[in-house]
Amino acid sequence: MARLLGAEIVSVDSMAVYRGLDVGTAKPSAEDRGHVPHHLIDVVEPGEAYSVARWLAAAADAVADCRRRGRAILFVGGTPLYLRALRDGLAPLPEADAEFRQALVAEAQAHGSALLHRRLADVDPPAAARIHPHDLKRIVRGLEVAHATGKPLSEAFAARPHPLFEPRLMILDLPRATLHERIDRRVERMFAAGLVEETRAALARPGGIGPGAAQAAGYAEAIDLVAGRIDLAEAIRRTQQRTRQLAKRQLTWLRSFRNATWITA
Repeated sequence: MARLLGAEIVSVDSMAVYRGLDVGTAKPSAEDRGHVPHHLIDVVEPGEAYSVARWLAAAADAVADCRRRGRAILFVGGTPLYLRALRDGLAPLPEADAEFRQALVAEAQAHGSALLHRRLADVDPPAAARIHPHDLKRIVRGLEVAHATGKPLSEAFAARPHPLFEPRLMILDLPRATLHERIDRRVERMFAAGLVEETRAALARPGGIGPGAAQAAGYAEAIDLVAGRIDLAEAIRRTQQRTRQLAKRQLTWLRSFRNATWITA
């Protein structure tokens, strides 16, 4: 499509930003990137924190660059939060409070993320209803925003500035059985292609794998496998289950997008 349209690709993927995490993020190959320019892939180390606000600023630069050169743009990826920011803009939110965040993560490690999810439900019921009890990254962010602003995350996102781009949204809706079968086979291919070895190498890099990258389906399980907490079969099973849950949440997000065209496959 990019070749036909004379377009460049802007990645809308919160995990493809991390260098060295290739197998589990299904990044385009070097050959593909040689044929068509890609933006916002391999921009930070896996130990770094990366936010939707940082991505949106970089996406704005990529869009401006493409427009200056008369290039069309294809936004490609699977992070609905980034897609919503692209379409609706992003309300200013406070920067992360490292000390407060570390305390929350330590509490989740000691007592489980469900405890923090219940706390989020007390201060921001709409956000808690939208965020999965195991999605520690977004639970912590919701609690951070409430702590820093005194307002729930759902209110902070209510008033939005002008959008960066107004894309036409066409959503391909696969039968669930087909979707789940493809997910299961993809996870098996990821582990066969060296996901565990890739995770081990990333853990050995300066900064290791940070909390953001460690939340990705596949890497969290590979980390547990490397640490000896689970075996390979269990890592594959958990990754398949978490990826199916992720797909379900993505579809829930996509149903909230106005003026989208749903295409039943």
